[in-house]
Amino acid sequence: MVGGKEVGHRDFPAAKRILPKLYAGMEVDFYCGCRYQGKAVDWASCGYQPRKSETRASRIEWEHVVPAWALGHQRQCWQQGGRKHCASTDPLFRMAEGDLNNLVPAVGEVNGDRANFSYGAWEIHPRPIYGQCQSIVDFQLKRFQPREEVRGAAARITLYMHQRYGLRMSRQDKQLMCAWARQYPVDEWERQRNKRVMQWQGEGNFLVSQPEALARVCA
Repeated sequence: MVGGKEVGHRDFPAAKRILPKLYAGMEVDFYCGCRYQGKAVDWASCGYQPRKSETRASRIEWEHVVPAWALGHQRQCWQQGGRKHCASTDPLFRMAEGDLNNLVPAVGEVNGDRANFSYGAWEIHPRPIYGQCQSIVDFQLKRFQPREEVRGAAARITLYMHQRYGLRMSRQDKQLMCAWARQYPVDEWERQRNKRVMQWQGEGNFLVSQPEALARVCA
């Protein structure tokens, strides 16, 4: 694991120190498209309205696209003491938890509501729950529907993480991620972000740099 300015994988606390630099000039939250400065969310820039928690809605947090629970709950360390125990005893979990490819800025309230829910798509015209934000949550079914603009990126990140760390994914989830990755091709934001991840981590998302690899992953 590396810290400050070296190139390489970091743990999550070290990753959080790098992320503001990685997203400099690209300060837009992933799920709602809100602009932010420092940690302060500009609700007016995206028509955001808090669902419940104004405090958490007013700050940016670093969201794991593949939740930490999905990275760790199948590992022995998790059975013995949960996420904290994994972070202090399991080098592979530490590496996955701090993988810059998997971390995006998100409005804190949305990050909290997403919890460890899997992605899904069930409404073509979502009835918003955060003002004009187009991402929605079904708390009963424990699913999270990200806005269309980021579905391709979310799918490529999810597929990369499962490949890179040997995680299990249901057939249904894999089919959806492969469909999104095909439907929404790599865009300029992803290319720019991937370059920066490479600069800091030495390893980006191969599905962004080599889109043709998707056919193999989704075979």
